[in-house]
Amino acid sequence: MAAEKIIPDIGPVPRFEKYPLELSDWRDGIVVRSPNWLGDAVMSLPALAVLRRTVPHPCGLFVVCPRGLAPLFRMLPGIVDAVIDLADAHSFPTWEERKRVRWLNAGLGLLLNNSFRDALWIKTCRVPRLFGTDARFRSFLLARSFRFPPRLDHQLNLPHQAAKYLAMAQALGAPDWDGVLPEFDLPYEPETWSDELREVLQTPNLLALAPGAAYGAAKRWDPLRFAEVAQWWVRERGGKAVLLCTGKEAEDARKALSGLPPGSGFDLAGKTTLETLMLVLKKAVCCAANDSGAMHLAAVLGTPGAAPFGSTDPAATSPLSGKWRILFDKQPCAPCFKRVCPRGDRACMEAVSAADVIDALREVTELAETQKSSS
Repeated sequence: MAAEKIIPDIGPVPRFEKYPLELSDWRDGIVVRSPNWLGDAVMSLPALAVLRRTVPHPCGLFVVCPRGLAPLFRMLPGIVDAVIDLADAHSFPTWEERKRVRWLNAGLGLLLNNSFRDALWIKTCRVPRLFGTDARFRSFLLARSFRFPPRLDHQLNLPHQAAKYLAMAQALGAPDWDGVLPEFDLPYEPETWSDELREVLQTPNLLALAPGAAYGAAKRWDPLRFAEVAQWWVRERGGKAVLLCTGKEAEDARKALSGLPPGSGFDLAGKTTLETLMLVLKKAVCCAANDSGAMHLAAVLGTPGAAPFGSTDPAATSPLSGKWRILFDKQPCAPCFKRVCPRGDRACMEAVSAADVIDALREVTELAETQKSSS
C-alpha cells in the first residue's frame, strides 16, 4: 500500500482577543525573537509579513536571531528593518548584543520561542511589553501570554506552527494572512562562487536532494531511496541532481548520489552558505527532502517538491506551499518526535517507498509545467 499523499495546509489560525495598543506603545518599533531552528524560522515568515503591515510608520520591525539565521532575515528588506544576531543563542547574550537591542528603543517584543532566558534578558533591555507563549513559567514577564494545546505524541497536532505564530501576530492587530509569502532579495555574486557551484547554477532541469535533517536520524529517509529518486530523474527526465546538506551529514548523505551516470550528480554537501543554498533551491525544478530547513526554504522559494514524514508531524510542520506533497504512512508509534527511533526499525520512514516520492514529484512538476504554459 502506498503512503498517504498530503497537500500541505496550515489550517485554521487560533483566535485571541486583540491587545489594545496606542501609537505611543510602539515607541520605535517591535523586536521579534525568532525561533532557533531554520525550519521554524521559515514558518514564522507569514507572521512577520502580516506584522509588518500593522507596524505604524515610522516604527520598525526588528529581529533577534541566532547568527546562522541572520542572512535569512536580512534578505527581507521590505519586512525586516534591522537584525541583531546572537553569537550563542543558547546562553545569555553579550553586553554588546544586549546594548544593540536596547538601542532599538522598541516598545513591544514578540517571542517566537519558548525560552524563559530570552524573555528575561529582552525585558531588561527596556522593552516594556513582551508577548509570547506561556511556556516555562515566564508569563509574569509578559504583557500577555498565549496558550496553545499541548503537543501529543502518536497523534497529528493542530494548530500548524505557522498558524501559532500568526495567531500571536494577529493578537497585536495584524491582519489575516492572504497566503502570499514574502519575496527574498537573494544576493547574486558569481565572483564569490566556486566553479562547482557556478556549474550547478547554470544547469537546467535540476533536482535538489536534501537527505539531511539536523534534528536527528529518526527524521531521515534512507539515502539509498533518495538515490532511487535521483536515478529516476536522470533516466526519465534527462536531468541532473545536486546533493545539499551540512558537512556533518555528508558521509551518509552522499549515498543519495550513488548509481548515477558520471557527470549527472553534483555534490555540494557542506559547501553552501545559507545564501547559496537558497540560490540552488530556487534554481531547481523540484526538490526531494526530509522534514528539514531545506524543505521549508525550497517551499517558500516557490520550488515544488516532496518529503517523507514519519517521526514528525505533517499537520504541524508541513511546508508552506501547495506545490509540495507530504508522504506519510501513519504508524501506531508516530509521530514520536524523537531524535533516534526508540524501536530501532524506523518503521514510519521505511513505510514510504521511493515510488511514493517519485509519484509525488511527477505530480508536482507536471502541475508546475501546466501552470507555466497557461500563464
